[in-house]
Amino acid sequence: MTDDLLEENVPEVPAGYVRMNWFQGFGRQIGPLYERVNADRTYTRAFLVSEAHTNGMKNCHGGMLMAFADMALGHAISLQENRYWVTMRMVTDFVEAAHVGDWVEGTGTITGREDDIFTVTGRIWCAERTIMSATGIFKALGTRPPRRKA
Repeated sequence: MTDDLLEENVPEVPAGYVRMNWFQGFGRQIGPLYERVNADRTYTRAFLVSEAHTNGMKNCHGGMLMAFADMALGHAISLQENRYWVTMRMVTDFVEAAHVGDWVEGTGTITGREDDIFTVTGRIWCAERTIMSATGIFKALGTRPPRRKA
């Protein structure tokens, strides 16, 4: 079928966002994912809630939100430290539900560091509604190659 290629099925993406180049593995299963990186090295990652992201109550599944929070918060280390990272611990607080068609955004800020261990706090939201707050503990690994310009 070609219905997924029709122009009317392409989501409207807010200005400044680009689709992340993650087309294999887990990213392929939960995507598409988007990001916006600003000149001051702040960033926002995002996704459009689709039917594939929902639970039995037709809300965005908590597992999807947690996976997204992991990528949104950990990215602070990629941008600020130019390092790969792995998650050691993540604590999340679900505040509200996200629904099919919601544009969900998230970001993180490094709030602590001891050697190669980083604490990052973040927020996941949709419009003015906070969907989730999170704190993650991440271990930085090797240096990332320079990011290619789009």
